[in-house]
Amino acid sequence: MNDVIDELHRRGLIALSTDEEALSKHLADGPVTYYCGFDPTAPSLHVGHLLQFMVLRALQRAGHQPIVLVGGATGLIGDPRPSSERQLNSKETVAGWVDRIRRRVAPFLDLPAERDGLRAPIYVDNLDWTAPLSAIDFLRDLGKHFRVNRMLAKEAVSARLNSDAGISYTEFSYQILQANDFLELHRRHGCTLQSGGSDQWGNITAGVDLIRRVEGVSAHALATPLITTSDGKKIGKTEGATIWLDPELTSPYAFFQYWLNIDDVDARAWLPLFSERPADEIDALLTESLEHPAARGLQRALAEELTLLVHGPEELRHAEAAGRALFGRDDLATLDPATLGAALREAGVLELTAGETPTIAQLFQRAGLVRSLSEARRTVKEGGAYLNNERVTDADAVPAESDWLAGGWLVLRRGRRNVAGVVRGA
Repeated sequence: MNDVIDELHRRGLIALSTDEEALSKHLADGPVTYYCGFDPTAPSLHVGHLLQFMVLRALQRAGHQPIVLVGGATGLIGDPRPSSERQLNSKETVAGWVDRIRRRVAPFLDLPAERDGLRAPIYVDNLDWTAPLSAIDFLRDLGKHFRVNRMLAKEAVSARLNSDAGISYTEFSYQILQANDFLELHRRHGCTLQSGGSDQWGNITAGVDLIRRVEGVSAHALATPLITTSDGKKIGKTEGATIWLDPELTSPYAFFQYWLNIDDVDARAWLPLFSERPADEIDALLTESLEHPAARGLQRALAEELTLLVHGPEELRHAEAAGRALFGRDDLATLDPATLGAALREAGVLELTAGETPTIAQLFQRAGLVRSLSEARRTVKEGGAYLNNERVTDADAVPAESDWLAGGWLVLRRGRRNVAGVVRGA
């Protein structure tokens, strides 16, 4: 069981840890019960959260017992941000998000357990033990173990104290609630290891310290690195939009395309973090990418592996088929209307009103693929305009009835990569 620490280091998944020698021995003597928590501050987790599931899955494969906490209590409070107070969501909203997130993340850990006989995950909500806690109990039984000077040293708290916004006691107390989660899971399930992002290190180690003070035993912690793109943006942000794990918020096609289109530098840095392939396969992919960067092998490997993990084999197949069809490698007629529509909505859609009959040049302009009708005509003349993957030869032609695909769609493409959809009104 000790090999899991070596694997996590090889993949770059450990940025911080408590006494690593003691942690390695603890894991080797296992099985160990460990947990990671997720706050429902939105209706879905996003791709940045996948890093925590890579750790959860690696420890699960090594024979340890995972606990996934979706924080119905801490989600009502919110971890302090460095810039401003979080907007508090209603209890009903947070409860709905807890349910929704739990259902979406369950397959990440449930399927391997069923297939390989690994330990099935335990799912918990910290509202179960936080809601009954009275203010007196909170202050006497928990608050007495925390030193304000140490809490003030936390980076986000310090930044807020030195800003005009200040910080409320509500957010300031978040660290105590998270630390109590670790204590409760230790008491209820024998949990002795917490993992999370390195931005949570202060909260995580507060739990380690609380267990030591209250129970007189050692607990352990490890943290993953913070991942940003090569230009400093948060992972999972594209053109201002978040790449969610919930298919209702980010379609499987858009999810697949996000990974397919990441920068080469990011792909090389992220492949070991997010791929569960053996080390020799990862090394081979990295070598191949340096020799043939245009093939985008790393990006495709990540897109396939992570879409399979998050959305399953059927949605992966649809996402791959949509990409091939939109960019001219497969017949568009092979796509079902729902997959085609989802893919085109990610690319951009021009919605026509009932009875409209624009020319192809007008469609290209109104869909935003060209700036003017003259540019549209020039694109057609140069052979760079496509309707349903067929090269357009007459810019002033009106699409025929037979051109409309199932679901009432047309696919416009300029060159190799610029795609837009047209859907006609009822």
